[in-house]
Amino acid sequence: QVQVVESGGGLVQAGGSLRLSCAASGSIVSINDMGWYRQAPGKQREFVASIAGSGMTYYANSVKGRFTCSRDNAKNTVYLEMNSLKPEDTAVYYCAINFGGGWEYWGQGTQVTDSS
Repeated sequence: QVQVVESGGGLVQAGGSLRLSCAASGSIVSINDMGWYRQAPGKQREFVASIAGSGMTYYANSVKGRFTCSRDNAKNTVYLEMNSLKPEDTAVYYCAINFGGGWEYWGQGTQVTDSS
């Protein structure tokens, strides 16, 4: 069994920064991709960013240039550095883990809210 736990969400003013973390634990041999999705009120969950085991990163156009996804393989942890935050970034952010069969494991989500 694998557990996925996010942390780092909170209130932030427009233009501010936050760093989200997500740690996977349990029966883990190796992780292919680690990623982030988000879901705003009344909207569908959408892809934000991901990072492959090779270190290759992918970003949604809406966050490109503002968000940075990174990982620490030794800690089975993925990070999302969010800068120049906008009101439209308000959402619940979910971490997802891919061992090779797709986004198989998800965290419980962490709330990011614009406090402007």
